[in-house]
Amino acid sequence: MNEQQVMQAGSKSVDVMEIMRMIPHRYPFLLIDRVTDIVSDHSAIGIKNVTINEPFFAGHFPRQPVMPGVLIIESMAQTAAVLVVETLEGEAAGKLVYFMTIEQARFRKPVFPGACMKVHVTKLRNRRNVWKFQGEARVDGVLVAEASFSAMIMDD
Repeated sequence: MNEQQVMQAGSKSVDVMEIMRMIPHRYPFLLIDRVTDIVSDHSAIGIKNVTINEPFFAGHFPRQPVMPGVLIIESMAQTAAVLVVETLEGEAAGKLVYFMTIEQARFRKPVFPGACMKVHVTKLRNRRNVWKFQGEARVDGVLVAEASFSAMIMDD
């Protein structure tokens, strides 16, 4: 799907309350606050407002707080899970999503408290309950992390 087709398809946004109806994650492990620009079966943008109140900052690292890279990847997966639920029109709501692979993960810049991180995910393909995505995390338009990953949607 090219950019013009994406624009014509329209997009949807969901807030944190709707996210919690769609995926099973909860505080302190819910790592997206909003998902915007959802284009069913194609792409979505997750938004994470990173605050100093995040529990992981107490130990990572006390003198120079940095969001752990694995949690940035997890925010990509949660954004992708919302996209899957939207694509399947709620059929996958509340189901568990398990990582199968994380490939070509690159961490370009640290993410500090106060950042508004935008997580762009694009579906590469899916076959039955296995989905593959490309993800990029950006702060102020600057690429901070990227990875491709696959996940399996399962009943709990």
